[in-house]
Amino acid sequence: MWFRVGIHLGGRDHRWRRSYHGVMAGRDIMMWMRRIVGTLALASALLLVGCSAVQRSLMYFPSHDLPRPVTVGVPEMEVVRLGTADGLELVSWYAGAAEPEQPTIVYLHGNAGNIAGRAPKVRPFLDRGYGVLLVGYRGYGGNSGAPSEQGLIADGHAALDFLAARGVQPERTVLLGESLGSAVAVRLASERVVGAVILEAPFTSATDAGQHAYPLLPVKLLIKDRFDSLGRIDQVGAPLLIIHGEEDRVVPVTHGRRLLAAAQAPKQGVFLPGAGHNDLLRHGSAEVALEFLGDLFGE
Repeated sequence: MWFRVGIHLGGRDHRWRRSYHGVMAGRDIMMWMRRIVGTLALASALLLVGCSAVQRSLMYFPSHDLPRPVTVGVPEMEVVRLGTADGLELVSWYAGAAEPEQPTIVYLHGNAGNIAGRAPKVRPFLDRGYGVLLVGYRGYGGNSGAPSEQGLIADGHAALDFLAARGVQPERTVLLGESLGSAVAVRLASERVVGAVILEAPFTSATDAGQHAYPLLPVKLLIKDRFDSLGRIDQVGAPLLIIHGEEDRVVPVTHGRRLLAAAQAPKQGVFLPGAGHNDLLRHGSAEVALEFLGDLFGE
């Protein structure tokens, strides 16, 4: 009986030892898993902080060298300075309209380069006798300051104030926004009276465009400058023209179609077959814009 009891007790001891070691192994695994989760969480947090810190460097690509207008084919444009509400003086280029009844185009460019690269794009408007103000953003073309959503909006307001001081009527002012500049145009037109708005390759929001450009990043968590055009475009009361390339791989044409659907009338959308993001001029965007403006301003 002792032998049997001894065997019995020995079996219980053996099972207890196995249970003890199993519990300890389970605890080790749990501790290991917690460490991994903690490390991943810390790495993710550091990634978010790091990406957030450099977000604007992934969004704005200014060129700082600004030649004279004559060297890029717009000799009739003069160098002017726009005073912003926060005290900056922004070098920009301006040519007045040939006739008082003709419109003035406020050209709000995209996120790369500077106003010099837009000279070919405004050449057709100058040839028609329209006024043109090429808005030099903060941080671009040698201007002081750094670009941001609120900063670019302030630059746009400064442009409209400049024209008002020159005697240009708001009803004869046309906002033409290209890509990133389309969001500035929408914001301005939702807050100020203008005669018309033209959007080239516009995005619904910078968040949507950024997610398309950086699909592996949590853009909605990182982005500071959201430029929510889709949420504001129904506040634009001026006649609207949207021009978008059907083959745009940077800002897909669905952005332009969604904005058009959300906008108030009168509105028009022209979606150019074969055109991408940066070649709209080659596919007839200037002719489309001139026809639109001719119908509006009686030419």
